Amino acid sequence: MNLRDIKKDIDYVFSAFIEDCTTVAAVNANASTEELEKLYEEAIDTYNEMRDKVVAKCEGSQRAKFNALAKEICEKVDALYEKLSATVKKTVSA
Repeated sequence: MNLRDIKKDIDYVFSAFIEDCTTVAAVNANASTEELEKLYEEAIDTYNEMRDKVVAKCEGSQRAKFNALAKEICEKVDALYEKLSATVKKTVSA
């Protein structure tokens, strides 16, 4: 994995999440706009954090840094999707 690939992964994963939030808002009229806005903001903040970590200088192996970042990106996006899922479940059961 190299710098260009990890940047592309970050862009793809977070843009897909934001697109999914937009889809939920468009399809589900009962979805809480406040909760979705918080998820948007959290996703953008996390995106910026990951981009900053990618370009930060590191001591040691770049490969190890990128592998650790890839794992962290997956964990953070999974957490965001869990929150989105919880939001959808609230609206469906209501």
